[in-house]
Amino acid sequence: MASIALKNVVKKYGKGKQELQVIHGVNADIADREFIVIVGPSGCGKSTLLRMVAGLEEISGGEISIGGRVVNQLEPAERDIAMVFQNYALYPHMSVFDNMAYGLKIRKMPVDEIRTRVDKAAKILELGHLLDRKPRQLSGGQRQRVAMGRAIVRQPQVFLFDEPLSNLDAKLRAQTRLEIQKLHRELGITSLFVTHDQVEAMTLAQRMLVMNAGVMEQFGTPEEVYHRPASTFVASFIGSPPMNLLKNAPGGRAGSILGIRPEHLDIGGPGWEVRVETIELLGAERLIYGRLGDEQIIVRNEEGHPAPAPDSVIRVTPRQDRLHWFDAASGKRLQA
Repeated sequence: MASIALKNVVKKYGKGKQELQVIHGVNADIADREFIVIVGPSGCGKSTLLRMVAGLEEISGGEISIGGRVVNQLEPAERDIAMVFQNYALYPHMSVFDNMAYGLKIRKMPVDEIRTRVDKAAKILELGHLLDRKPRQLSGGQRQRVAMGRAIVRQPQVFLFDEPLSNLDAKLRAQTRLEIQKLHRELGITSLFVTHDQVEAMTLAQRMLVMNAGVMEQFGTPEEVYHRPASTFVASFIGSPPMNLLKNAPGGRAGSILGIRPEHLDIGGPGWEVRVETIELLGAERLIYGRLGDEQIIVRNEEGHPAPAPDSVIRVTPRQDRLHWFDAASGKRLQA
């Protein structure tokens, strides 16, 4: 078990005029046994940051420490980490048992200890009945569990997950998320989990690190990030549907953008006049897409409330205690 500290971590590629900086001074203190999700869109630098922690990418500046030990110059094998990749990276000719045991055999661990560790991991992941099978005989979810089992038997200080669920279908993703949560409760190993899926981030994270173009936009609990986004980027990226960001809302402030989540707009009252464009039915609720002046706005309408007709006009009232204000120039949150 170990804490992780990132101090002004920078990554650059190339030199001189060809230099490209992709990570811009990330700072984060991660406590022992915490489960941290690094989330952001494709190309934001989240996997690069994870690979620097793993030692698979050299850092260009700053400092990374694991368990109080600076690891900048250490090889991946010396960092006491285990990584789970997107593509599983299983050996097709080996059984499940041998895939899970391979790293321990390379380290020349006693056979009895290998068996004990693999059996324990297989029990946690419900793989005991599959130990003799080859990867081609497994489903995608089972292969991912084998990849996680291979990491567990290492008994590392830190788990690193690089988009491990992206190859699974929606149902398996949800099921595997639950398994990862259970795994962390049982093992309590410090974990970094990279994903572009904000639903995964919200459901898995104890704290989440939101990346945008190599910059850490916000680092906080899912509740903090959702209810007090630090910027318009975070407000629009976290949440499904995203927060409404209105430049010309009635009663708005000069130089500010008004943010309001769709569930915090109540239909009725002497509120804003919205022309309905389309309605999306999501089972127990509807999303109403409309226009407030020349801006698009989304309103969440719960089951049981009458649905407005397309091209009709409705009035919506924003809850005053749920308004968010952002600086129009920088996009950063305004405190007042």
